[in-house]
Amino acid sequence: MTDSAVAGFLTGLTLIVAIGAQNAYVLRQGLARSYVGPVVAVCAVSDVVLVLAGVAGIGTLVARAGWVIDVVRWFGVAFLVGYAVASLRRALRPESLGPAATGPGATESRRSVVLRAVALTWLNPHVYLDTVLLLGSIATAHAAAQDVAGAQWWFAAGACLASIAWFSGLGYGARLLAPLLTSTRAWQVLELLVAATMLLVAVRLAVG
Repeated sequence: MTDSAVAGFLTGLTLIVAIGAQNAYVLRQGLARSYVGPVVAVCAVSDVVLVLAGVAGIGTLVARAGWVIDVVRWFGVAFLVGYAVASLRRALRPESLGPAATGPGATESRRSVVLRAVALTWLNPHVYLDTVLLLGSIATAHAAAQDVAGAQWWFAAGACLASIAWFSGLGYGARLLAPLLTSTRAWQVLELLVAATMLLVAVRLAVG
């Protein structure tokens, strides 16, 4: 069972570590120390739900619901472009940047931050294709190879642990980089990088 859990953990990390819109947002909130707990919780719990759904066999439905994935894809593209524009606007308004302007006492509410994290997670069609379909298929194949009852659920447990560890480390570990972001210029660069990441992901979604 330990082998299955370790395999799930490593597979989960492989799929989640790549820098994307969701990771960029968690990193930004971690650096700003703005509602880190809720953002990490949304991303980690969402991943756990998706992993369990994939292992339970929901991936088969996802594979057949092509039109649903298309709808999610275009909503995701629109959202990512909108967020990229917002990041560019913040970068062009130095007075709105810096630790004092982006912390929990800033104009962003907990609700808006959480809803943004939800959107970045659930409006990305790759999360359904990778986390639900691909990881679910790998878990099933692994269980068949192991020929051990319940091996796929130990695999899922490892993948879920990987998500929780990754988002917690990314969100709370980001504060270690805070000393590098003591100037407005540094925050402008961060917002430009976030905007570029969002636009890149949006383009990739748009072209399929």
